[in-house]
Amino acid sequence: MKKRITAIAAVLSLMPFGQPMVIGTGAILTSAAVLLSVPEKAQAESIQFYKDRAAEKKKRGDHYGAISDLNKAIAIDPEHFPAYLMRAIHKDELDDIYGAISDVNKAIAINSKYGDAFVLRGIFKQEIGDEKGACSDWRKASRLGVKYTAKWIREQC
Repeated sequence: MKKRITAIAAVLSLMPFGQPMVIGTGAILTSAAVLLSVPEKAQAESIQFYKDRAAEKKKRGDHYGAISDLNKAIAIDPEHFPAYLMRAIHKDELDDIYGAISDVNKAIAINSKYGDAFVLRGIFKQEIGDEKGACSDWRKASRLGVKYTAKWIREQC
């Protein structure tokens, strides 16, 4: 089966991308056919591929595998802040709270306008007993427009 898919992908890749291919009385776009039949290895150069694979591994509870995939995504684009946030969540699941905070710090250094990063860092700071730091982050998130932090600030800060 895998060889067949590879052969079909190879044949279709020789056709102009996006050019309609007529089969009988129906037409399909070769671009769609190629995208559906390209082996996983050929797609493995994209950040989205590694993020998607990390999400699948998360569903299975494979946090180490997810971190490995996110490391690859970050290697492709070290400025892609969502990959750092995703990796932070996996590190937290593995009780590497300081590693998680470090990853959120990197994400914030890349994009300091993303309020949910401050929310996440505040949660992690709360986990290590840094209530003052958590409140500071939640206030920053609130100033950036994250509405749901208002209740946390009222109740805990």
